[in-house]
Amino acid sequence: MAGFWASALGFSLIMLAQGLAVIAFVMLSLIFMVYGDRKIWAAVQMRRGPNVVGPWGLLQTFADALKYVLKEIVVPAGADKFVYFLAPFLSMTLALTAFVAIPFADGWVVSNLNVGILFIFAVSSLEVYGVIMGGWASNSKYPFLGSLRSAAQMISYEVSMGLIIIGVIISTGSMNMSAIVEAQRGDWGLLNWYWLPHLPMVVLFFVSALAETNRPPFDLPEAESELVAGFMVEYSSTPYLLFMAGEYIAMFLMCALTSILFFGGWLSPIPGIPDGAMWMVLKMWFFFFMFAMVKAIVPRYRYDQLMRIGWKVFLPLSLAWVVIVAFLAKFEVLGGAWARWAGV
Repeated sequence: MAGFWASALGFSLIMLAQGLAVIAFVMLSLIFMVYGDRKIWAAVQMRRGPNVVGPWGLLQTFADALKYVLKEIVVPAGADKFVYFLAPFLSMTLALTAFVAIPFADGWVVSNLNVGILFIFAVSSLEVYGVIMGGWASNSKYPFLGSLRSAAQMISYEVSMGLIIIGVIISTGSMNMSAIVEAQRGDWGLLNWYWLPHLPMVVLFFVSALAETNRPPFDLPEAESELVAGFMVEYSSTPYLLFMAGEYIAMFLMCALTSILFFGGWLSPIPGIPDGAMWMVLKMWFFFFMFAMVKAIVPRYRYDQLMRIGWKVFLPLSLAWVVIVAFLAKFEVLGGAWARWAGV
C-alpha cells in the first residue's frame, strides 16, 4: 500500500484530495462570510439582517445561492458569449488557485513552494483579467468603464503591496510561506510577529488589500451611483454568482496573506499554548471582520482620491520602507528584529 501512494497515481490522488479539502474549506467559509458580512453591516446600522431562513438566518446564503442557480441566464445582445461566460469562471478559479500555496499549519499546505509568495502574488494579479473580460464582453459602455476602473485600481495598489511584501522577504530571507511563519516564532508570542517591526506597513497592506479586492471604500468598479453596478451590470444568475464568489474568495485570500506575513500564521499568540491550524483560521476570520467593519463605517472615496493615495502616498512610503528594512536587516538593528533569516 505504501508503494501505491508513492507512485505517480497515488501522489496524484493525494494532491487531488488535498486540493478538494482546501476548496471545501474555502467554499464553506464563503457561505458564512456572506452571512457574516450582512450581519455585521446590519448590526452597525442597528438592523436585524438575515434572520428568517434557518435558525438565526444561517441558511439565508444557501437560499440566495439556490435562487441564483435556478434563475434564467440572460445574455446581452451582441455580447461575445465565449468571453462573457469565461470571465466569471476565470475570476473564481484564479482566486481558488492561489490557496494551493497557503499553509494552514506546519505541513498543512497543498504545495509548499519555495517561491510561494511570488506564486500567490502572480495568480492574484491575474484576477483583474476576469473583470476586464466581463466588462468588455458585455457589449455595453457602463460595464466597460467599470472594468477599466478596476484595471487601473488593482495595478495601482499591487505595486505598493509588492513592495511591502519585499520588506517581509528581506527580513525572512525566503519567499516560502512556511518559512515566513517560522521566522516569526519566538519566546515572546505575538511580540515576535512581524506586525511589530513592520508596523507602518501593516496598515498600508490592509488598505491595499481593500483596494485590490474592490471592497468598500474602494469599490469604484461597482459604484452603483456612478456606473449602475460596474462590470457586473449585464450579468445575472450563475455567472453573477461566480463573480461574487470570486470577490469574497479573493478577500479571504488577503486575510490569509495578512495573517501569514504579519501575524504569525498558525503560531499561538501566547507562549506555552500549542500552535495549530485553529489559530490560522481564527486570524483569517478576525481580518474578515475588519474588512466587514470598514465596509460598514467608511464612506466611498472618489476615484481621483483613490488613485492619488495609491501613487502619491502608498508607493513612495512602501518604496522607502524597502530601503529602510534593507538597512535595518544589514546592520541587525535591535538584535536582528528585521533580520530573521539566520533561524529559518
